[in-house]
Amino acid sequence: MKPVAIYCENNDNFYQFDPGTTLDEALQKIDIDKSGKIVGARVNNKIKDLSYTVYKPENIKFIDLHDPDGNRMYLRSLTFVLEKAVLDLFGKIKFKVKHSVANGLFCEVEGERFKLDSKTIESLKNKMESIVKDNIPFFRHEIQTEKAIKIFDDFGYTDKAELFRSRKNLYSSVYYLGNLPGYFYGHLVPSTSYLEVFDLMAYQDGILLMYPDTSDITKVKPFVKQDKMFNIFKEHKCNAKLLNVENVALVNKAIDNGCMKEIIKLSEALHEKKISQIADKIHDRKNCKLVLISGPSSSGKTTFSKRLSLQLRLLGYKPIEISLDDYFVNREFTPKDENGDYDFEDIKAIDTDLFNENLLKLMNNESVDMPRFNFSSGSREYKGDVIVPQEGNIFIVEGIHGLNPRLSTKIPEKNKFKIYVSALTQISVDNLNRIPTTDNRLLRRIVRDHNFRNNSALDTLKRWPSVRRGEEKNIFPYQEEADEMFNSSLLYELLVLKNAAVPLLKEIPEKEKEYAEAVRLLKFLSYFNFYDAKDIPPTSILKEFLGGSSFSY
Repeated sequence: MKPVAIYCENNDNFYQFDPGTTLDEALQKIDIDKSGKIVGARVNNKIKDLSYTVYKPENIKFIDLHDPDGNRMYLRSLTFVLEKAVLDLFGKIKFKVKHSVANGLFCEVEGERFKLDSKTIESLKNKMESIVKDNIPFFRHEIQTEKAIKIFDDFGYTDKAELFRSRKNLYSSVYYLGNLPGYFYGHLVPSTSYLEVFDLMAYQDGILLMYPDTSDITKVKPFVKQDKMFNIFKEHKCNAKLLNVENVALVNKAIDNGCMKEIIKLSEALHEKKISQIADKIHDRKNCKLVLISGPSSSGKTTFSKRLSLQLRLLGYKPIEISLDDYFVNREFTPKDENGDYDFEDIKAIDTDLFNENLLKLMNNESVDMPRFNFSSGSREYKGDVIVPQEGNIFIVEGIHGLNPRLSTKIPEKNKFKIYVSALTQISVDNLNRIPTTDNRLLRRIVRDHNFRNNSALDTLKRWPSVRRGEEKNIFPYQEEADEMFNSSLLYELLVLKNAAVPLLKEIPEKEKEYAEAVRLLKFLSYFNFYDAKDIPPTSILKEFLGGSSFSY
């Protein structure tokens, strides 16, 4: 048969292979850097596992653990191994992957035979190491969806069976690790031998699965204690359980049963109740004069700030909102990143001395001529915007550096209240497939950028890695500094974001490398049934992204 041409993006070379050659076989004959542990590839900008066979000319980009998609493949596979270890040792008890926290993946195990202690953790780790050493392949089978439902029903995996029942596909994929069936909305690594780097530890009331650090894939990410973050996850997971929408299948069932209007009302009520409780805690701190709000991109910080201001007004305060953006240093003093570009997300891009000076004056009832930053000229201006403090004023500052101690170092701690806001996804696809909070925020940003910033979904996806790096550097290290955390995600929001995001994601051309990310997001959104949510209140945080808010931004 005539050989097919493969273009390898890793080294910018063409290769000839016989039709039916697998990516794994091709990889053995292609000279590229393999130190990052190659686990899959982008084929014409679609993610494929290494068992994919080539029959026609293709563009190939092999991916390793430094690549976000490669990292996801590794982590999916690792959770499958942990699930098998749990079942091999303790039988068919309930195993759930809950959420990412403390630089690991938090998992719950429920069953009479399971006891969370150091001996159990050691046994599980040894079992996982044995499975990895045995080099067991992950097999993926395309079968009729009805047969897949029966497989999961027979195995007692009702969460997966219900998920498949709500799908419209004639065929679905089922993975096997030995005799253990599984399902993932993404590819796995070829075999368990790829999964040498991991660790387990007991954390809170469950297990923390530690996975490779992308800065050094020979080691796991270092544990970072995040008890406050864990508690906010736990609180909102309880809300999802309370409303019986813990996973996609239950959300779809709520749509079919006509329950979504009630879930929207209850979700918004839970938000309002939490904001009211935070306002009460600020009021209880008698000397509090400054509220600092921080959180990653598309967390809904602005709407939260405005709703918090309303609650504080009900308690007798006169809130004044101050924008941290007006404290940027003049352009010539802005720090630059490793590429020589202006780094506006560095704390040094903020004139912290002036910020502290102005806030201290305001808190001491002195008038201040407030700066206004002109982004066109890149310089600070004064236009007579004088704040004359009054009795009952409380100053609300929202920005990415809100929780960084270097921002407000001269202001006494007793006068500050710090709040961390993020969209921490409360539902999952099923017991093994969580929905990352970053996906929730990314979808919000795609919709917002289209509606208000004239940016395409492609523009947003190109910018997203840089945004994430800035969050890792400037926001996440300080989240445990918060006095209070607010989860801005809503139990129904992915249904609404789906309607707005899907058409935008479908516009991304296959020739763009971001096409793979668009395909992944579209696959995940496809699990949700259609729901036309017309009952979102104008004060909802979602309106910040969709439009139609009653607040001015």
